[in-house]
Amino acid sequence: MRKMDNEQGKDNETSDRKRFSFRINLFFFSSFIIFTVIIVRLAILQFVEGPQLKQQEASNVTKNVPLTPIRGTIYDSTGQNRLAYSTPVQSLYITLSKNYSDSMEKLRDDDKKLLPELDKMTQKLANRFAQYGNKDEPKMTAAQIMDAMDRNYQRFSGFTPRLIKTNLNKDEVAYFMQHKSEFPGVDVVEETVRHYDPDTVAVQTVGYIKSYKSARENLDKYKNIQKSMSAENDPGLIYMDNESVGFDGLEFQYQEQLRGKNGYKTVPIDPRNMPEGVDSVTPPQKGNNIYSTINKEIQVKTENAIMDQLRWLHSHAVSGKTHPYAKTGFAVAMEVDTGNVVAMASMPDYDANYWQTGNISSDNYKKIQNVYLNGTIRSFGSGQSGQHPESVVLLGSTIKPLSVLVGLEEGLFSTSSYYQDTGAAYFGRNNSSRVQNSSGHVYGGLDPASAIRHSSNAFMVDMVGKRLYNKYINNAKEDQGVNVWDRYMKEFGLGVSTGVDLPMEYPGLREYGPRSKESSLSKLAYASFGQQGKYTALQLAQYTVVLATKGKRMEPHLVSQIKDTNGNVVQTIKPKVLNEVKFPDAYWNEVIRGMATDVSAFSGFPYDYARKTGTSQQSVGGTLKDNGVFIAFAPRKNPKLAVAVVIPEGGFGAWSAGPVARKIFDAYDEVYGLDGVPKKKDATASDSNVVKQP
Repeated sequence: MRKMDNEQGKDNETSDRKRFSFRINLFFFSSFIIFTVIIVRLAILQFVEGPQLKQQEASNVTKNVPLTPIRGTIYDSTGQNRLAYSTPVQSLYITLSKNYSDSMEKLRDDDKKLLPELDKMTQKLANRFAQYGNKDEPKMTAAQIMDAMDRNYQRFSGFTPRLIKTNLNKDEVAYFMQHKSEFPGVDVVEETVRHYDPDTVAVQTVGYIKSYKSARENLDKYKNIQKSMSAENDPGLIYMDNESVGFDGLEFQYQEQLRGKNGYKTVPIDPRNMPEGVDSVTPPQKGNNIYSTINKEIQVKTENAIMDQLRWLHSHAVSGKTHPYAKTGFAVAMEVDTGNVVAMASMPDYDANYWQTGNISSDNYKKIQNVYLNGTIRSFGSGQSGQHPESVVLLGSTIKPLSVLVGLEEGLFSTSSYYQDTGAAYFGRNNSSRVQNSSGHVYGGLDPASAIRHSSNAFMVDMVGKRLYNKYINNAKEDQGVNVWDRYMKEFGLGVSTGVDLPMEYPGLREYGPRSKESSLSKLAYASFGQQGKYTALQLAQYTVVLATKGKRMEPHLVSQIKDTNGNVVQTIKPKVLNEVKFPDAYWNEVIRGMATDVSAFSGFPYDYARKTGTSQQSVGGTLKDNGVFIAFAPRKNPKLAVAVVIPEGGFGAWSAGPVARKIFDAYDEVYGLDGVPKKKDATASDSNVVKQP
């Protein structure tokens, strides 16, 4: 019995081994089959399907090619006159679908047929331009077209469209649209060209454009844009080298608002960086429109007034002599309660359409190099040989209202104080320095208001300059009086930025600063009557507003509103008080009472107005030249407008600058009304018929 059980156990063990062996063999066989299938599949992927998949992958790579944005319009204050605007033009671009470069010619003999193919296309394009283009324009040659194509990729990458010709006429557009199949890669694209008012209205204030490539080489703003573009995710914000951007004035200041967003074509490219497949297009977005505070009618009359006055000074003798070197003039008219700059004239001016394409010819640049900068906010010369005054001159007697205010506030004298004017003042060691009144006039007894009205230099030196020095002099800090003077100047906007919405404003030149080797007494003596500070016409206008408002330094601005293309208000610029000077009302009244110098140009002016003439002197070739300066606000009570005018080498301010100011006030009175009532029937109508005189 046991023997039978042992034999049965051995049979079961043998059976189990056979089953295990079968399973092992089946496992290895299955593994072999699976690995064989995988290897075969990999081989198919690599050798059969690989090239096709690689091409498919390359086709998924795309590039965004920017399309020029549509720049917004700059209007004058009426919203009717366009000071800067863009119009559509049709341009012909070509995208190279093959590699025509010299390097490819050397690599493969098969590609030697490509260059004759390109030569044929360029000649055909030249023939069609000659046939359908405007008869009076220069004809593009095949060589010029070949250069524009940049077949060796020196300026553009393979997928970037090349501009061949802009401003196509209707016949050219119609032909290339109908024969598109004959010109592979050719597209007719709508772009814009910038235009400026042909009456050359406030051209330096409006500014001009340049190509982005040129702008980023010169201005930090665009250098920073270039650095940040690599991280930009929105292709609509990418700048193109040939795109026109604001380079000065409002065009620059409001670049982001005016620009809008560029459109772009999404182009599939192959491994050679060449385009293939079908493009998708995202159209450009038009920029916002800027509404300036400049009123065209007042602006043009201001510009005409300056040029008329310069001609008059060349031909009419004042105090026995003409002023042939009075070549430039600058004026700013600023509303007292709003800060709106209604006129800003830097004359002579020029035609800003010279910059229309974003570039300027060397001949045109030579014509405008001495007039294209804004002399109301910067200092630059008139282009005359020798050391002639620049656009920023010493203030002369226009500083005297502020000098008296400083004297009153510092307790140097009172509103009832009297000074005996003998025609001159003396200061320094043993009274070695002497300052006399204009023409040596002796005015006798003067109160502070009378000292302003008669423009007494002697009063300012004795009562302000010397006394301010003596009040603060001590061995520890001799310049304390100068520092006090400087603080008052800045509170009134002299020697600091006005806050205007224009770029690159000149802060003025405080000649009494630390670098001056003069004594503190000398600095204060000369500063008291306007011989130690050079400030811009805009700073003068802002200073005049502080006088008119009895202490409020208003921020000047040149834009009132920004609207989108649908007319929706994006931003409204509101009046802003930068700082307030708080003096007793009696001080303000005394000073404003003294702003009553006789000015013959205002004969018959229907408003009581506050004014101060100024005549600063500058040596030119060893001869002293008089610069005309004038400030005023009107009406004296409830003032509405402040005006500042500067005529370098124009002679006395009352004769040279005063007549310009009168015409500005008259122009404002007609359009808006100095009393709030316009003096012409259709004051709000379009001023497009107002043309500047030559």
